[in-house]
Amino acid sequence: MKALLQRVAGASVTVAGKTTGRIAGGLVVLLGVTGEDCEKDAGYLADKIANLRIFSDDQSKFNLSALEVKGELLVISQFTLCADTRKGRRPSFSSAAPPEKAESLYNSFIIRLKQTGLKVETGKFGTHMMVEILNDGPVTIMLDSADRPSV
Repeated sequence: MKALLQRVAGASVTVAGKTTGRIAGGLVVLLGVTGEDCEKDAGYLADKIANLRIFSDDQSKFNLSALEVKGELLVISQFTLCADTRKGRRPSFSSAAPPEKAESLYNSFIIRLKQTGLKVETGKFGTHMMVEILNDGPVTIMLDSADRPSV
């Protein structure tokens, strides 16, 4: 499972002209689910994102997490994070999970984030979305659950 985090001063997502999610300061989480992913991946990334220290303290150092600053989260499904561009000029998405599995893990990820107490807004899985992002920093970080330490 891959998550591209963007620290934002604000963001929103619109589907068919209707706003489905809007946040003030916090994180936009673009989430890609691979065919190899499972519930452990959703739990790992949700915990990592809520606790990742990428917000500035009084000395402008990355010492605070979304939990500590009460950041809001906008989660957007994005299978294109699973793109393989090693061959040719057209990306392959063969490593992306089938829609049923991806949607189930996407929903599980959202539930786990909500359990942290943070405000979580979303787009609409499997639809064309218009996402407005006001980057803060900019700070953009890529996480991959495959990189988690083995226990």
